[in-house]
Amino acid sequence: MLRIREATRTELGRWYSAMETDFDERELLPLSAVRRAVRRGDQEFLLFEEEESGLTVGYALVCTRNVYGYVLLKYFGILPWYREHGIGVQAMRLLNKRYADRQGILAELTVFGDSEDEAYLRKLKRFFQRFGYIEVSSGYRLGGADVNLYVKRCSGTPEITPVVRRIILDFYSRCLRPSQLEKLLAFTPDGNE
Repeated sequence: MLRIREATRTELGRWYSAMETDFDERELLPLSAVRRAVRRGDQEFLLFEEEESGLTVGYALVCTRNVYGYVLLKYFGILPWYREHGIGVQAMRLLNKRYADRQGILAELTVFGDSEDEAYLRKLKRFFQRFGYIEVSSGYRLGGADVNLYVKRCSGTPEITPVVRRIILDFYSRCLRPSQLEKLLAFTPDGNE
């Protein structure tokens, strides 16, 4: 069985390198921005541990504060040697339970590369759909890549398309400076208001 806990400041610094390995640098938030957001309570950096051994098997960075009551699962990763053993399923259940009192949980899926990345994206989509996440129109790009945005309804509505732009801007403006925000986030011309 797994348990979930908030990481310490020291652990956040150590686990950032895992995020650098698992995610494309074009979509990665700067460590300084993550530290600032975690310190202010705008984000939570969570670790998944095996209860028996205490070994850390994965992590998640979640943007927790916004005016709309949603959370954004920004990064979610399981260590390579624990993948394909049901650990991700257990970890996702813990995340969904942790934020069950929110309006909903958003998850961004992006692809920067080739057909192998597209196959991986299809696998990720199936994984999130398994837990009741549904795809909604995003109308924005991260680091130049289209975002496949998923939402899991908790107490709110999954139909957030009309306000996606405002929700996403709220999350990112809490942790990034205007110049960083402009570099990372771009709304498409038909993006929602």
